[in-house]
Amino acid sequence: MADEVSIDKSQFHTRLASLIAQWKADKRSGNNVFGDVGSIVVVMGKSDEAASFHKANATQFWLLGYEFPATLFLFTLEAMYIITTKKKATYLEPLKDGKTPVEVLVRGKDAEENAKQFERCLDIIKNAGKKVGTIGKDSSTGPFVQEWKTAFADISKDVEEFDIGPALSATMAVKDENELRSISNASRASANVMHDYFIETMSDILDKDKKITHKALSEKVANKVDDDKFFRQTKMPANFDPMQLDWSVSPTIMSGGNFDLKLASDPDDSNLHAGVIICALGLRYQTYASQVARSYLVDPSKTQEAMYKLLLNVHDTIIKEMRDGVVAKDVYQKALNTVKTKKPELEKNFLKSCGAGVGIEARDNTLLLNAKCLRTLRDGMTFTVTTGFSDLKNPQAKDQKRDGTYALMLTDTVRVTADKEAFVFTKHAATDTETTMFFFNDDEEEEKKEKPKPKKDAKVGAVASSNITKTRLRGQGGTTQNEEREAQRRVHQKELHQKKQQEGKEKYAEGHGNLNGVEEKKFKRFESYKRDMQFPSRVKDLMVIVDPKNSSIILPIMGRPVPFHINTLKNATTSNEGDFCFLRINFLSPGQGVGRKDDQPFEDPSAQFIRSLTFRSKDADRMENIKDQVTEMKKGAVRREQEKKDMEDVVEQDKLVEIRNRRPHRLDNIYMRPAMESKRIGGAVEIHQNGLRYQHLGNQKVDILFSNVKHLFFQPCVGELIVIIHVHLINPIIIGKRKTKDIQFYREATEMQFDETGNRKRKHRYGDEEEFEAEQEEKRRRAQLDKEFRNFAEKVADAGKGEGLSVDMPFRDLGFNGVPSRSSVTVQPTTDCLVQLTEPPFLVVTLSEVEVVHLERVQFGLKNFDMVIVFKDFTRAPAHINTIPVEALDSVKDWLDSVDIPFSEGPLNLNWATIMKTVIADPHEFFKEGGWSFLASESDDEDDEEEEEESAFEVSEEDLASEESSEDESEFDDDASADASEEEVSDDEEGEDWDEMEKKAAKKDREGGLVDEDDRKKGGKKKR
Repeated sequence: MADEVSIDKSQFHTRLASLIAQWKADKRSGNNVFGDVGSIVVVMGKSDEAASFHKANATQFWLLGYEFPATLFLFTLEAMYIITTKKKATYLEPLKDGKTPVEVLVRGKDAEENAKQFERCLDIIKNAGKKVGTIGKDSSTGPFVQEWKTAFADISKDVEEFDIGPALSATMAVKDENELRSISNASRASANVMHDYFIETMSDILDKDKKITHKALSEKVANKVDDDKFFRQTKMPANFDPMQLDWSVSPTIMSGGNFDLKLASDPDDSNLHAGVIICALGLRYQTYASQVARSYLVDPSKTQEAMYKLLLNVHDTIIKEMRDGVVAKDVYQKALNTVKTKKPELEKNFLKSCGAGVGIEARDNTLLLNAKCLRTLRDGMTFTVTTGFSDLKNPQAKDQKRDGTYALMLTDTVRVTADKEAFVFTKHAATDTETTMFFFNDDEEEEKKEKPKPKKDAKVGAVASSNITKTRLRGQGGTTQNEEREAQRRVHQKELHQKKQQEGKEKYAEGHGNLNGVEEKKFKRFESYKRDMQFPSRVKDLMVIVDPKNSSIILPIMGRPVPFHINTLKNATTSNEGDFCFLRINFLSPGQGVGRKDDQPFEDPSAQFIRSLTFRSKDADRMENIKDQVTEMKKGAVRREQEKKDMEDVVEQDKLVEIRNRRPHRLDNIYMRPAMESKRIGGAVEIHQNGLRYQHLGNQKVDILFSNVKHLFFQPCVGELIVIIHVHLINPIIIGKRKTKDIQFYREATEMQFDETGNRKRKHRYGDEEEFEAEQEEKRRRAQLDKEFRNFAEKVADAGKGEGLSVDMPFRDLGFNGVPSRSSVTVQPTTDCLVQLTEPPFLVVTLSEVEVVHLERVQFGLKNFDMVIVFKDFTRAPAHINTIPVEALDSVKDWLDSVDIPFSEGPLNLNWATIMKTVIADPHEFFKEGGWSFLASESDDEDDEEEEEESAFEVSEEDLASEESSEDESEFDDDASADASEEEVSDDEEGEDWDEMEKKAAKKDREGGLVDEDDRKKGGKKKR
């Protein structure tokens, strides 16, 4: 037993010191939490009677990591006293030698000796002060507890008891790294059970119309905690131990109108009903609890869909509001205000509490998110956030008994952070409508709908109406097929733009503020030396000293050596005047630069800054040497800063778990991009338990974990020189010395190892026969390559299905040429992305991350247009694909419309840097003023201008009528007009011939005058 129980001494004393430090700090600040108590008593009774977690055993678990029944803790500001049995005392002995004195009093069978130990504790309590902290509503029982209560009754008149529960809660509320890791593991395990097991089981039951009670299904889910294989296959850390799991909230499944959102009742014996289904559960890992709850809607009505979307909105509002420094009641009030704004009538249905603190206790009743709690949220606190509506009515329900009344509930385990919204530990259990809504009756309803009968035209009779047209000529028919498609596209795009505008207004509500795309500049502080003892010994000489080791330069100023960090320097220059060489040290200071890079923030408007210092010396070589050293040191500092900035988003992957019991699936003779070496050397790719491993022939390895894979692509060698398996990552990794988010495995599809000069085959075959055979061999080889790579890609997807991996393949028929980077390439859509995988740098745009697409330079006469892709993350720079042939315009529009991406077009290139700055500065104002509609308005304006130009040449009916009447009223008849035409012909015959006219024209040119021939003829006629 002694070998099994091992108390972490360092952790014990760290947490004990934290408790005493907060106690002392509260005394200095007004005794608001600890109530000016002089001592604290925590008594633990029999373990079998304390099945649930409460403040007493939570305090023991927090300090010791174990539960010690029949044990008393007595805390004072100077020491800690523990009364326990002999066996448990042996485990506590190592704790004595620490920062805070710990005294262990051992109980035995001697009643008098035991009574003396209690008397000693009572004396310590009386000497410590008149108030003692005890746990209110303590449920601990047993002989040990009764004996203590009897002893304590003797001094109960002399000391005042104070409920210390909230103080212990405040002490344990902010979790350290180990506690957060345990809660994270518990939450991820809970989310995996919900997402990877319950949804699959529930949907299978509903799909096959099986009958199962809530109680039986709950027990089936509860038994999953013993399935070690399930948790090892899910997304969990490498060192995760399934044996440490236990239920903190037993699985509870509700449906059919009977809902208890407080989870106070056990699952009933009613059958699972295909309507609204709520599942709540929570796993505990290493004694730390978590909770997750989801509502699943089967064939929901439009009203139910709207209610669920409102619940999602309220849930997200709470999570975004939970930050360090926010008061708990303000979080609840924000959620309530959201409900009042959207649906005021639902205020009475909304829960009275939106969650509670979670840790060793599954629910900390002293730290609630309700309208009364005045506790302040701190970085490191963990909560279960629960939002829900109870007693909702569904008047459209066919089965009013089971579907007439329903409830909705969402629960997540989150962590409060310093400046961002709360981090959701249980995010793997998705809450989006695609995951939580099931539609089984769509096809049946469509079949039941009768098709409308075509109306008969009484005038047509027995003749087919399709053979009779309403116009005289075929050209006067209705709109062409292209025009109809264009009209449908316009209508659909208008709906998409309106939807996007509405989403923007909801997402960026009033007061949302800046998106912090560009962080506010702060005055950075740098430290050269912590103590003067670290100065180089040469500072005594009072000379300019460059210290590359500490990235500093030491300058003599007024007889003292003054260090300056290299990051405070701008540059160093030298100049020669006479016998002296001048060294000028220029510093960075506010207001000196006109560029953004040189701009320094003002920390103190009244502060004074040194722009430069100048030193002179007759030793010109030394001055030049100092300047060169400063320049090199500055370059090194800038390079390190840039490297640090580049590596900010690089995360360290977990270790690859290799397959040991069999040979892994392997693909040989593979090349990787980006290449690991300058030499072109191949390698092999292997599939392991949780990722891929590329083994370079130079004994180098690259590991790619499935948890870090965002997209997996297979591109066949049809129309290409290589066949590709492409992996697009979530977070970049380092290969060589560079970071990358795209890794590609390829093999060339063309065989170069054949003889063109003549071989044995040439002696026996002549003409085109050999060339034809070579073509057939090339086709067979390409088909075999495609098959081999496709099978391997599917094996990769199968191995990573726990992470949601699937193989995506580009649609070559929908591809178009463009220039996303440096050269013109073929850009091809896939199911989820828009990609270019043939030539680096690669392009992978996830369609779900796209906000809008704008087509630039779309105007008559231009052969190319550009595509600008704006992402939902406005802080991300828009992607550009330039120089797309105009022939692809219609196909690009059709594809964008088919994937429900709103697009617009315009004749000019826009300044997207300025546009995105405006959006980021105040997204609420941007969407309030119309959002992306300004892009569509440009193209509309162009269309209006064209219509106006066309209308200038149209003739109205009135003008036509006036022309007809003028013809009728003409004084000349047809004969007269015929005579006139004959006279005109005769006049033309009497005119000059071409030679004469050319001579006259040449003469006129020489004289510098030009006369039009028609004018000359008219003039001649007038003379006659």
